[in-house]
Parts: sequence; C-alpha cells; structure tokens
Amino acid sequence: MELVIRTFQPGDEDAFRQLNEEWIGRYFRLEDKDRETLSKPHKILADGGQIVMAVLGDERVGCCALVRVGGGEFEVAKMTVSDRYRGRGYGRSVLAGTIEEARRMGARRLYLETNSKLTPAITLYESLGFQHLPPERVVPSPYARADVFMELYI
Repeated sequence: MELVIRTFQPGDEDAFRQLNEEWIGRYFRLEDKDRETLSKPHKILADGGQIVMAVLGDERVGCCALVRVGGGEFEVAKMTVSDRYRGRGYGRSVLAGTIEEARRMGARRLYLETNSKLTPAITLYESLGFQHLPPERVVPSPYARADVFMELYI
C-alpha cells in the first residue's frame, strides 16, 4: 500500500483526536488547550487553517495541523504518526506535505512549539529547514510542555 498525504475530510475527526491523544498521553499529559483543539478540528478549518492526514489503505496513520496565526503565518501543530508506523519515513512525508499545503495556502512563515525530549521530531523539523527561535523572540505558549520554538520561512 502507498502512503497518501491529503487534506482533512469528513470522518477524520476521530483519527485526528486519537492519534494525538496517543502521543501526548505517552510523553506528557493532555492539557486544556489539547482537549479544545482535538475536540473541535473544524474550528481549525473555519479559522482558515488546514489539517493534513496520512492515510495507508483505509487507515489514518498520521496527521498535522496548520493553525492560522495571522497574515501569511501558520502554526504547525498536532503532528504525529501512529506508533505502529514510526520509523518508515511517514513523519517526514506528513511534514513535507504540510509545508507544501502551507505554500499552497499562501503561507510565508511557519511556527511550531515542541518539547526538548522529542529529539526525533526536532531533528526532523531541522532537516526540513526549521530554525530555532532565539529566546527574545519566543512568545509565551498556552502549553506547559513547550520549551522548543522554531520557525520556517517559505
């Protein structure tokens, strides 16, 4: 089966929530902002963002959200690949597809927040051109776990 990267479709809601609850629960705890975002993926879309899904056959195996921040800027958020499919390059495909979707949407800058213990994710972000923000440019995050902040100009 071939991995398909596509935008959010009706019926993806549960997979988006479950995929993210899986990884967040493994490393951290769900925060109020997580619950809000995961319970209302259509709000991301209604606010001018997008959600990219990775699909293998009829199984949704990964996802990543583009949350509109402002004119030409999006936050890359809620990116994950199911544990069962890690180590196959699917994360790179999801992120590359998300960057391409952001370009299509007219984005100029992508921003993300992550945690320093998620070394493979940080390495992936760096490999696709994301740069670490200096401390003086970091905006306070709604997530207690966020301690790494990055951006990509596209």
